[in-house]
Amino acid sequence: MFNEGDGDMSVHTKSIKDQILEMKGKIIEWRRYLHMHPELSFHEYHTSTFIAKVLQGIPGIRVERGFGTPNAIVATLSNGKGPTIALRADMDALPITEENMCDYQSMNEGVMHACGHDGHTSILLGVAHVLAERFRNEEVKGTVKFLFQPAEEATDGHGKTGAQYMVEAGALDGVDCVMALHLNPEQLTGKVLVHDGYSMANVDVFQASIYGQGGHGAYPHLTNDPIWLLGPVLQSLHGIVARRVSPLESAVVSIGQIHAGTASNVIPTEVRIDGTMRSYSPEVRDQLTKELNRALSIVEPLGGSYSLKINYGEPALFNNPGVNGNLRMTIQDLYEEMEIIDQPFGLGGEDFSHMARVVPGAMIFLGCGLPDGIKRELHTSIFDIDEKSLSMGAAILAETTFRYLTGQYEWKGEQR
Repeated sequence: MFNEGDGDMSVHTKSIKDQILEMKGKIIEWRRYLHMHPELSFHEYHTSTFIAKVLQGIPGIRVERGFGTPNAIVATLSNGKGPTIALRADMDALPITEENMCDYQSMNEGVMHACGHDGHTSILLGVAHVLAERFRNEEVKGTVKFLFQPAEEATDGHGKTGAQYMVEAGALDGVDCVMALHLNPEQLTGKVLVHDGYSMANVDVFQASIYGQGGHGAYPHLTNDPIWLLGPVLQSLHGIVARRVSPLESAVVSIGQIHAGTASNVIPTEVRIDGTMRSYSPEVRDQLTKELNRALSIVEPLGGSYSLKINYGEPALFNNPGVNGNLRMTIQDLYEEMEIIDQPFGLGGEDFSHMARVVPGAMIFLGCGLPDGIKRELHTSIFDIDEKSLSMGAAILAETTFRYLTGQYEWKGEQR
């Protein structure tokens, strides 16, 4: 389907694509090693050390550790005045027990690279090797920052992820644009999602309590049963998206937990609800907050009361159209038969959104699905990838960056 060996050769040097293909085996080797040694968010000590060691073997690259968190790495190539381009890869794994029976199965019990971060990191290591040669040959002008980010999957006690810490520590200072990719098992290798504007969701979590008056289960008329009060509240909550938000907007309100009571014959005084809200636009995010309060306030004329706490998580991922346009052009030039799909990536969250808020940025979702009909979805115990996608991803990022550094692409773009 794809002849990966086809690459344009210049008089002086091989194409970026051909250089990546020569590294294909090494990129797969790195990916499999990382897959065997997964580490959870904020605990990527071995992973970070491995990445730093590989990077330190590249002549001309400067490696700095500890950008906001001990495991974060910023590696820099620089050669004169020009654009500063950042490329980001995440490195943490998930608390999942792997069920794949393969030579590179996770060796850390209960921990697994089930979201492709091992692939993201390996891709970026390949890009760093190839671009470093171009810098040594003085073919480019400018700077590239390789951001190896911990803790994309989880927040710490302060409610922050690795991207937030790296931004606060100055990892994007002086950067003109930032790019990333995410492996996508829902699409076969040879397909890629590229979407302008909001493409992944605001991720907000809420905890609410409904308060009534408890008592003996045999005498409900002497109580104000909060479980009874919960009934109209649930109907109202589930009606927010169906009847309060425009059907042209993307939004979700889901209840994940309901807790109440301690015994079968005791009416409790409190019911607790935990749930999540997802949206794309800031306006809908604000509307969901207002509608959540409205739904809970139903209990007040019925003699009850409520409390509500909302934890606002990752903002929606906004893909800059200008950066996306350059990525599309690169994809079309390198892989003429690759299908580019223009659709949002879903209502999941991605903390790369913190970086794309600071400077113009874009993330693509690169197909990596195996053609055997088995669904190896993200965050599942059988997640795996078609490793041919690794060299494709590396070539796309490396070539796009090279074109920025050689003036083929405009890098001074307006942020939204």
